Amino acid sequence: MGDEDLIRDARGLSRGSSRAHYAQARSQRRTHRIVKTVLVCVLAIVVAAAGLGAAYLGNINSRLRKNIDSSLLGTLSKKEAGKPFYMLLLGVDKDEARAKGSEYGSSEGAYRSDSIMLVRIDPQKKKATLVSIPRDLRVDMGEYGTQKINAAYALSGPTLAVKTVQKLSGVKISHYAEIDMDGMEKVVDAVGGVTVNLGVAVKDPKYTKLDLPAGKVKLNGKKAALLCRARHAYDSYGAGDFYRAANQRAVIAAVAKKVLSSDVATMTKTVTAMADMVHTDMSATDIVSLASDMRGMDTSKDIMTGMAPTDSSYISGGWYEILRESAWEKMMARVEKGKSPYSSSDEDPTSGIAAASGSAKKSKSSAADDSSSSDESASDVEPSFEGSVRVLNGSGISGLAGQSANSLANAGFEAVAGNAAETTRETKVVYNGDDALAKAKGVIKTLGLDVEPIANDGSYVNTQDVIVILGSDQG
Repeated sequence: MGDEDLIRDARGLSRGSSRAHYAQARSQRRTHRIVKTVLVCVLAIVVAAAGLGAAYLGNINSRLRKNIDSSLLGTLSKKEAGKPFYMLLLGVDKDEARAKGSEYGSSEGAYRSDSIMLVRIDPQKKKATLVSIPRDLRVDMGEYGTQKINAAYALSGPTLAVKTVQKLSGVKISHYAEIDMDGMEKVVDAVGGVTVNLGVAVKDPKYTKLDLPAGKVKLNGKKAALLCRARHAYDSYGAGDFYRAANQRAVIAAVAKKVLSSDVATMTKTVTAMADMVHTDMSATDIVSLASDMRGMDTSKDIMTGMAPTDSSYISGGWYEILRESAWEKMMARVEKGKSPYSSSDEDPTSGIAAASGSAKKSKSSAADDSSSSDESASDVEPSFEGSVRVLNGSGISGLAGQSANSLANAGFEAVAGNAAETTRETKVVYNGDDALAKAKGVIKTLGLDVEPIANDGSYVNTQDVIVILGSDQG
C-alpha cells in the first residue's frame, strides 16, 4: 500500500467507518500484524484529520530521502518481510567552517561521518544491536587506496560508505540512515528528553562546556547533542572517540525507548522532527510501521551495543585503529545470532565509564551479559501477551495508568486502569500464581519496564493475573 492509498483509506475511515474499524481491530488484537496495521492507519487518520493528507506525507518523504540516489538504492539489499536486517547509520557532522577548510572542498562531500554504526534489527524477536565502527579504522577502499573508514562518505557519499561497511562486516545492508548531528537536539526534544546513566561525571569545560554528574541524568535536546560530541571529557580514560561512540549509542537507545513507548501522535511528531536531520531510504510510513513492529520490546535488555575491537597504531604520520580480525569475527558471529556483541562486559572498554540508556551500568567485573544468559537459559519463561491486568497509578503523573492500560490492550491483554492508594517511587509488577509469570513478563516487555516480576505474597488482591503499580521512576 502506498502513501497516497493509505491516506485515501484513512479519509474513508474518518468519514464514518472508523468505529467499525477499531471494533474489528480490538477483536483481533492478539496478532501483532493487526496491531501494526492499526497503528499505521491511526497515523494516517491523524495526518488526514489535520488536513495535511498526501501532500504532508509527500513533503516529509522528500525531506527524509534527500541525497538518497539510485546508486545507493542499487547497493542496498532487499530484506525479507519480518526477518532480521541490517542498517548502516552514519552521524555526519555538517560544520560549515570545518568543511571550508577540508581537502574535499566545501561541497556535501566535505563532511565527515564522525559516527558509524552497523545496526541489526530483528522485528520478530524485538531485538536491536548497535555496533560502532571507529571513524579512524584503517581499511582498503579499492580505487581510493588505504584510508580511514570515515573518508568513504567524503570521497563518494553513502554508496561507498555502505559498500565499505558491507565488505568489512560480511553482511548485507538493507537500509541506510544519515543523521545530521547538529539536528540531534530536535529529535531528543520531540520525545520530551531522554534519561541516560553516566558511569562517571562528564566535565568538559573547554569544548562542550558540559558538567554532568555521574548516575542517572535526564537530558534535554541540547545536552544530549553535546554529550554525543564530548570526547575530550574522557581524555584521562583513554581514546575519547570510544567513549563518545558509546554515549551516542546510549542516546540513540534512549530515544528508541521513548519512541516505542509513545502514542502515535508523539511518534508522528518525532518523525516530523527527524525529517530535517535524517536522510534515509525509508519513508515515513516505513519508519512508523517498523516502530509499531518493535513496540513492546524490553529496551533494558533487547537493545544491545558494542564497539568493533581495534588497536591503535601510528602509521605514516597519523594514528589509525587496526581491526583485531579474530575478535571481530567472533563479535559479528554473536551479532548474527541476535546476541550481545560482547560475551562478557569485560570485553567492553567503556563499561562503567560511558553512558548507558537509563538502567544501571554494569561494572567491568560483571559476568556474562544479561541478554546472552537469558537467550541461552533453557528454564526461561517466554512472555505471554494475554490475561487480565490492573494498572495502578502511584506515580503522581496524571493519565499514566490509562496510557499504559491502552498499550497493554493493544498488545492483547484485558487491561483496566486505576489509582494506587498512595504515591510510590518504585514501579512493581506483581503476578498471581505460577501460570501468570509468563503474562507478567509479557506486561513488562510491552511497557518496556526495567523491573523483575514479583510473586504475590498476599499483600495484593488476586482478582487479576497481573497487577502493575506505576511509580515516579516512570516519569
